Amino acid sequence: MSSSIFTLPPTGFGPGSQPLQADDELQYTAMPQGMRTYSQHTPEVDDLARVPRGAALMRAVAAACARAAEGGEGQSFDLADLPPADRAFVADVLGEGEVSIRIRGVPAVAVQESVFAGVWALKGVGVDRIEVAPIPALALSRAADPVRPALGLKAPMPGDLANALSILTELQDLSARPRAADDAPEVVNLTLLPHTEGDLDFLAAAVGEGSTTILSRGYGACRIEATALPRLWRVRFFNAMDVLILDTFEATTVPEAALAAPEDLADSAERILDVLETLR
Repeated sequence: MSSSIFTLPPTGFGPGSQPLQADDELQYTAMPQGMRTYSQHTPEVDDLARVPRGAALMRAVAAACARAAEGGEGQSFDLADLPPADRAFVADVLGEGEVSIRIRGVPAVAVQESVFAGVWALKGVGVDRIEVAPIPALALSRAADPVRPALGLKAPMPGDLANALSILTELQDLSARPRAADDAPEVVNLTLLPHTEGDLDFLAAAVGEGSTTILSRGYGACRIEATALPRLWRVRFFNAMDVLILDTFEATTVPEAALAAPEDLADSAERILDVLETLR
């Protein structure tokens, strides 16, 4: 007679084995929350005649979105000289989307994507504007400006160093290659590579830290950090419980996860005009 360490429960025991009583409720595992989708918001202003400059600016923003969706250049709109009522109207229309960017340097600039993808609000000392683009130009031009320099092989080497040296050689090679804006990204997936905590510490010091950090929130989060090596980004994805699920380096002009796609910009053009239409 054979024996087993696995024993089935006797019939009639366990969840679901008994009939429900009148006051019983089925208990379901909570699903992850936090995924936001676009829903049209009607600004508090009930007459566009009260905010003519703000309304005109938003129409110009919609036109810029349509041009950018067709491959046109981005466009900026200065908000500094708008009257207070018009400025408040524009802020109300824009709202806050799921992508924020920190750009360090002089001046430091905080960027918040609006509820309209590809429409960004930039604020800093002497900076108060809207920019329509897949991503603000300043986020790219300052990306590799070092906050912490790339130390390369001069980075401290922990005792548990394993594969970091070979990974660094590949990252440096990827960064040094000429790259066009439309080239496909090349990815080094740390999640799939054997490595130690010492490897991660060494690589962080070896590639340094650039000036642009991008956070995209939604169903979980994506954190994108420029390194101090040109065209090299650290991209990490977290689930809804804030657990790291994917850790990569991307060699590219800018990771696709940070960009507003052409179809997003086209949708933004239509949605802005829809909002204005409700106020006529």
